[in-house]
Amino acid sequence: MSRDRTALSGSVTSGIVQPAGHRSGFVALVGRPNVGKSTLLNALLGQKVTIVSDKPQTTRTQVRGVLTRPDVQAVFCDTPGIHKPRTLLGRRLNDTARSALSDMDVVLFLVEANAPIGRGDRFIAGQLLPGHTVLVLNKVDRVGSSQVLAQLAEAAEFGFDEYFPVSATSGEGVAGLCDHVLGRLPDGPRYYPDDMVTDVPEAFWVAELVREQLLTEVREEVPHSLATRVTEWEWPLIRCEILVERDSQKGIVIGRKGEVLKRVGTRVREQLPDGAFLELVVRVDKNWQRRPRSLDRLGY
Repeated sequence: MSRDRTALSGSVTSGIVQPAGHRSGFVALVGRPNVGKSTLLNALLGQKVTIVSDKPQTTRTQVRGVLTRPDVQAVFCDTPGIHKPRTLLGRRLNDTARSALSDMDVVLFLVEANAPIGRGDRFIAGQLLPGHTVLVLNKVDRVGSSQVLAQLAEAAEFGFDEYFPVSATSGEGVAGLCDHVLGRLPDGPRYYPDDMVTDVPEAFWVAELVREQLLTEVREEVPHSLATRVTEWEWPLIRCEILVERDSQKGIVIGRKGEVLKRVGTRVREQLPDGAFLELVVRVDKNWQRRPRSLDRLGY
C-alpha cells in the first residue's frame, strides 16, 4: 500500500534517526456501536486515551492512540460504530468510520462474544479486505468456552486472516493480540514522538471527559442529544458548554438544585491537573444533530 503520511496532524516527527529495521503502521478498530472498540484501544495502550460508556455512539470522531516500542510504532485509530443512521450526525459518524479504512495496514474488526453475529456485523464485514483484517471476538469474559468456540466457528465464514478471542475489560488475550498486530506492520518511520500517546487536543479531551460523565447520569433519549465543547481555555479556567436539543433535557442535565452538574464537574476535575477550575454551562441548540452548521461547529 503506497501512501503519503507526512502531513498527518502537525505532530509527526521529523529528522529523527530510526533504528535499522524499524516498523510502523496504522491500525483501525471498527465494528457496530458498543462492541468495545474504545475499551480495547485503552487496553492496548495501557492507559485511557478515549472515553468509554455503555451508550451506543459514544465515540463520535476518529481518535488516535500511539503505541511506541524500541523497534516499532503503531497508530491505533478508534472509530464511531457503524450503524443505520437516523440523523445527519449518524450519517457523518458512519462516514468518519469508513474513511478510516482507506489507508490502514491492519483492521481490527470487533464482534461480541455474548451476542449473535447479526446483519450489522455482516454488513461491515462485507466492506473489509480479508488480507488486512483481524477479527476480534470481544467480551469473552461474559460467556463460557463453548460459546466462544461457537462464535469463532460462525465468524470463520468471513474468511479473515486471523481470529482473536479477547476481553478488553479484563485484559484476557489483549497482549497476544497486540503482539500479533505489531508483528504485521511494515518497515516505516516513527510518525510521533516517543512520549506521545494520543494526538487529541487538550480542549477536546476535557470536553469528552465531561460528555463521558454525563453519559453515566442521563438515560433514555438524552445521551444522543448531548454534545460538549470547550469555549474558553485560560488556565486555570476551563469553560465547557453542554448542548442539548430541548428545554426539558436542559433540566435533566442540570439536575435538581444543580446536583447532576456538580457530580459531573467533580468527577471530571479529578482527572485534570491540580488547580483546574471547570465551569459547565448548559445551552439548548434545537435539533443540532440534524443541522450542518451545528455539526460543523462541533467538529463532527
